[in-house]
Amino acid sequence: MQEHAMQRRQLLRSSGQAIAAAAGAGALSACTIRRAETSRSGGLPQVRWRMATSWPVSLDTIYGGATTICERVAAMSGGGFKIEPFAAGEIVPGLEVLGAVQAGSVECGHTASYYYVGKNPAFAFGTAVPFGLSAQQQNAWLYRGGGNEAMDALFADFGTKSFPAGNTGGQLGGWFKRPVEGLASLKGLKMRIPGLGGDVMAKLGASPVSLPGGQIYENLMSGAIDATEWVGPWNDYFLKFYEAAKYYYFPGMHEPASMLAVGMNKSWWESLSKSDQALIRAAAHQENDRSPAEYNANNGAYLDKLITEQGIQVREFNDDVYDAFGEAAEAVFEEVRAHSDLANRVHESFAKSRADVGRWMNLSDQPYLRQRNRVLGVKV
Repeated sequence: MQEHAMQRRQLLRSSGQAIAAAAGAGALSACTIRRAETSRSGGLPQVRWRMATSWPVSLDTIYGGATTICERVAAMSGGGFKIEPFAAGEIVPGLEVLGAVQAGSVECGHTASYYYVGKNPAFAFGTAVPFGLSAQQQNAWLYRGGGNEAMDALFADFGTKSFPAGNTGGQLGGWFKRPVEGLASLKGLKMRIPGLGGDVMAKLGASPVSLPGGQIYENLMSGAIDATEWVGPWNDYFLKFYEAAKYYYFPGMHEPASMLAVGMNKSWWESLSKSDQALIRAAAHQENDRSPAEYNANNGAYLDKLITEQGIQVREFNDDVYDAFGEAAEAVFEEVRAHSDLANRVHESFAKSRADVGRWMNLSDQPYLRQRNRVLGVKV
């Protein structure tokens, strides 16, 4: 472990020296810093990139998604294109990945775009928004409903190119130290909840806090926050939120599906060959298929562990609270639309897809699941 850390520090020092030496040389000439002199099959240059992530290594299910993308690119290129992932804090803090990619400090990053709503609230649509889309619906919007084109315009404003690269699926409402009896329970509540979901909670009197995943547990234990949302039973079990909060509420309104993304500095991206660009597209797409399957396969078993082993109480938000979530969410969307023409266009694209895809899935999926549960005697 110490040897590995030393190698990382040496890489950071040498990379920093190389970047400093190339200052003012222009983006395309700077790309040679990341390219070896030797060529690979087909005459393409060797490419060496770094990936900053928003995740600690301990979150191997999410950080592991970033490493999987890197491994796939290396395998598909025969080792000619290698990307080394770095955990949150090794190059930049977890919530500053977009800025590092935009500045060209690193070539690419793996993050959740809603961490950057302070730059433009439309970034939330690339991850999840209140009363938004399920994982299936999100893919339908992005790949076939104009979502990727809408998000491309947004990322281009920040000098980046981004692809969907993982989805952790639907989330529950969060972990609470005290029961949520009604709207009064939300007044003054300090809750870790980023993105537009945090804006919804703020309108109901809560105090939203944005923290990277690796800092949630310590803040929950210390009392710096009273509640948190995260990913789902599988990840949350290993982060031991149950040691500080015993009430696990459903249904979540803030993240019906949580899309992750791999983003590249636009100059670095455009310097790649078409085949190397295709490798990144393919690796990101594969991860976007793999991760929701993994989460759906594990969340049920770990929910049982939380209940039977840790004594967690799973409770449902009452209708008054959920109706208030809906009213607050609409007020938040009004602010998004008013922010800028670009934010309004992203919202319009999302809203159209939510209506079109929902029209079908309200007939295909929801009635079937309701009837299947009734016939099989399945209860929440």
